[in-house]
Amino acid sequence: QVAQAQTPPATDGATPIGPRWWPSKWGAQDQAGSSNHITPAKVLAAAKLIKTGKIYNLDHVYEAGIPLFGSRAFALRIPGTPSGGPFGKNKLVYHDEFIATEIGQVGTQFDGLGHIGCIAGKDGDMTEMRYYNGITEAEMADAYGLKKLGIEHCKPFFTRAVVIDAAGLKGRMLNVGEEITVADVQAALKRQNIAETSFTPGDAIFFNTGWSSLWMKDNTRYNSGCPGIGLDVAKWLIAKEVALTGADTWPVEVVPNPNKELAFVVHNELITKHGVYLHENLDFAEVLRDKLYEFVYVFSPLRI
Repeated sequence: QVAQAQTPPATDGATPIGPRWWPSKWGAQDQAGSSNHITPAKVLAAAKLIKTGKIYNLDHVYEAGIPLFGSRAFALRIPGTPSGGPFGKNKLVYHDEFIATEIGQVGTQFDGLGHIGCIAGKDGDMTEMRYYNGITEAEMADAYGLKKLGIEHCKPFFTRAVVIDAAGLKGRMLNVGEEITVADVQAALKRQNIAETSFTPGDAIFFNTGWSSLWMKDNTRYNSGCPGIGLDVAKWLIAKEVALTGADTWPVEVVPNPNKELAFVVHNELITKHGVYLHENLDFAEVLRDKLYEFVYVFSPLRI
């Protein structure tokens, strides 16, 4: 089942993804985006949701054999066994480790605001390659890291989260290229007994498609594309003023897009235009086994 082709974002000729989206509602200098929703009041409200205190992991283990996008690589080595020692009369020995990887873009990964932009002018003109809050490639590009929109500006998350079980609604794993619609979202929420009106600014909303069942079992199929949300649900998320979204797939959004002219346009809509973070390659198996659709999401990106 594949949704009908989407209409490209309306544009007034200013950019390929519509009118200029800057300055941000958090001000022209903001670099934190939707993590600004995580206020002390939001944290206290989320804490009241904790009933059992049970902790669930939503991530996949970083290990050899995980699905990797394109030519990305992950390798871990222990240089010597043990790496050093013995020290002292207690004969202490220790292990060191060496990891080589695209940090943040391998395994369970988190998309920061410097990740996705749009060419708003002539090809190659870095003064018109625009990111969140209109920040340009010329302003942020550096061989030694981003001068703006680095992940160190993202505030830690401690917030109410809801996982929308699209696979549970359909009774199966969704198919590659199958789009989750707003009607699907509303039907899943009804099935899960969660009122759509219960969402408040700063919530996290995630999507389970069943795609993670392919993880390290059929990596070729996993990487070939995926089900996910399209522009309609992205705009629904923006209207809910989410702090972030995510899914059990590598891009969260549907791939290929039903409109063959669009490529990763949900990333543009959420990250570039609205400063909404994406958490990808999540694993909801544990929480769904316990039929836990609502929980407190806790995450603090490494401040690199």
